[in-house]
Amino acid sequence: MSTSPTIDKSLPALDKLSVIELLATHSAVLAELRVRGVLRSSNNPTGDYTEWLVAERLGLRLNKNSEKGYDATDADGVRYQIKGRKLSPSNSSTQLGVIRDLDKQEFDFMIAVVFEVDWRVKCAAKVPHDVIAGLAKHRKHVNGHVLHVRPSLFEIPGVENVTSMLQVHNDQS
Repeated sequence: MSTSPTIDKSLPALDKLSVIELLATHSAVLAELRVRGVLRSSNNPTGDYTEWLVAERLGLRLNKNSEKGYDATDADGVRYQIKGRKLSPSNSSTQLGVIRDLDKQEFDFMIAVVFEVDWRVKCAAKVPHDVIAGLAKHRKHVNGHVLHVRPSLFEIPGVENVTSMLQVHNDQS
């Protein structure tokens, strides 16, 4: 069963725009998010926004895009892999992006974030590497491990619920 996204009435009437106007608006929004430092790539707004939000809210320093194995570090040098998943009306899967080289232990914790259709944080967890290693399933066809963010994840010892730390209100960035 799919649900319709909540429409913010303060947004422009998108149904009045042509296809070209919608695409131009989309491009302009992405360009502005790059100027603001939220997006770092041109092909993964969900991943970029997740990394930016987590770094801003948890006080982490993001690595350069080319860094392999982890996305950010804290003041003590602890390494964080950051993964996000945005739900959509047609896909409610909470499977995160592929985790590569899990056995190399290139990160200490993963911050896993699931967003609602309208980008509100549904849930977020800080998960130790050893928990990820025990839960994630290797999938040969993607050459890596996959993990779903399910309610049971938050019941595992060592997993910290960081949802409230990441939630953004309309008056915030």
